[in-house]
Amino acid sequence: MLLWVLSFLLIVIVSILSIGYRIGAPGYSGPETKHFNGEKFVNTSGVQAKGMIEAFRWMAQRDHGPWTKNYETEVGPKPTTSSEHLIITFINHSTFLIQWNHLNILTDPIWSERCSPFGFVGPQRMRPPGIHFEDLPHIDAVLLSHNHYDHLDVPTIRQIQSKWSPVFIVPLGVKAHLDQLGIQNTIELDWWKETNMGITIRSMPAQHFSGRGMFDRDKTLWSGYLLEHEGRKVYFAGDSGYGDLFKEIGKKEGPIDVSLIPIGAYLPTWFMSPIHISPREAVKVHQDVKSTVSVGMHFGTFPLADEGQGKAEEDLILALEEAGVNQGAFIIPEEGKAMSF
Repeated sequence: MLLWVLSFLLIVIVSILSIGYRIGAPGYSGPETKHFNGEKFVNTSGVQAKGMIEAFRWMAQRDHGPWTKNYETEVGPKPTTSSEHLIITFINHSTFLIQWNHLNILTDPIWSERCSPFGFVGPQRMRPPGIHFEDLPHIDAVLLSHNHYDHLDVPTIRQIQSKWSPVFIVPLGVKAHLDQLGIQNTIELDWWKETNMGITIRSMPAQHFSGRGMFDRDKTLWSGYLLEHEGRKVYFAGDSGYGDLFKEIGKKEGPIDVSLIPIGAYLPTWFMSPIHISPREAVKVHQDVKSTVSVGMHFGTFPLADEGQGKAEEDLILALEEAGVNQGAFIIPEEGKAMSF
């Protein structure tokens, strides 16, 4: 009996390790830099995401706020096909449609029902995307901030590639994963490097981590992006914890006209703070990068942390009041509603 139990446990462990290896993404190889030690990427602040032991502790002690699946809200109207002027539409989570200089750009697109390597388990979508996928205009470019499942969603990426074959702009190392998916029109950027396609797109530093399996942690880079055209700037912060990097961005790139800043997945603080910005910290980011107007993101769609649905928005309003920042300067966006800037 004991032999049978041990054999069963061995099979389970081997199966888990095998799956963890197979779902992992290929990594980056290149010269060492301040944020790449030759094997893995690191945060220049020295901050690290919590490890497996802390993750098990968090899962064992979770105090999850309430979430309700709500598909009652109407999806937004079909967007305009093109715009010379800056129009930004919040789809939800970290997905925006940015229309500017007659280019249509998507950020971290996810239309899937779950952000997970598996379709039957993992964080489930609680709100419908603010625009139907079939209503999207021709997509010219896709910005991917890093390779986590809620930011690099393979089913959505494949749909986009099949329909439009846009340029994919990604951090170091992510190109190899897209190559495996048959996507060849990829531009890979290190922090502070840029490309131009009518709009200058520059990779910005972030404080986060990467990985899709058990053995590829921090093998690819994470980043934000700055879009610049005719002296105007839009900053997409990607996914990040709070740090001095935002003051550096503000010093080098500020003032910024519009910033898209995460406000959700921040509780419990002891576990989430190295990698996710709280609403109070989002206000600091708004100030650090010298943003004229900021827009919240990374909230209200997938229950990724312990705060309940709606709490990020409530905490942002309180944080703005505490900081003496006008609420009109930091927008809680409506899904599917086009915003002109």
